[in-house]
Amino acid sequence: MAEHEEQRAAPLNGDTTRKREDYLEWPEYFMAVAFLSAQRSKDPSSQVGACIVNQENKIVGIGYNGMPNGCDDDLLPWSRSADDRLNTKYPYGINKVCHAELNAIMNKNSADVKGCSMYVALFPCNECAKLIIQSGSSSPRGLRLSLILIPLTTLEC
Repeated sequence: MAEHEEQRAAPLNGDTTRKREDYLEWPEYFMAVAFLSAQRSKDPSSQVGACIVNQENKIVGIGYNGMPNGCDDDLLPWSRSADDRLNTKYPYGINKVCHAELNAIMNKNSADVKGCSMYVALFPCNECAKLIIQSGSSSPRGLRLSLILIPLTTLEC
């Protein structure tokens, strides 16, 4: 029986029994999830993804830029410029595409995102920045949703 136990303890892949050391760290993993979710976007000019993670490194929300629910993305234009502004994705100066940050917050599977971090592949517009700030607590000293960008710097409000 002791021989059988020794056989089970023998390494399976060569002569090492240590864990891999070239695995993704949490920030790299979550940023990769954001980039992967961006691939769901049908926008030909920009594909953006967002991933919200709680303090336990659990994903609580994912989003990408796309048309609002119920809007047929085959019927609406995707162009950035055209002779007639109505033939662009920016009618009346308002972008009809829902940004990845908004979708990630709306798609969250938790009660709130206080104290969470959001990994995004593109710096947020002013409206999304306000949304990220408002998604935290109302107290200026309370926990907020933090923003993680490509260089993995954190903006906490």
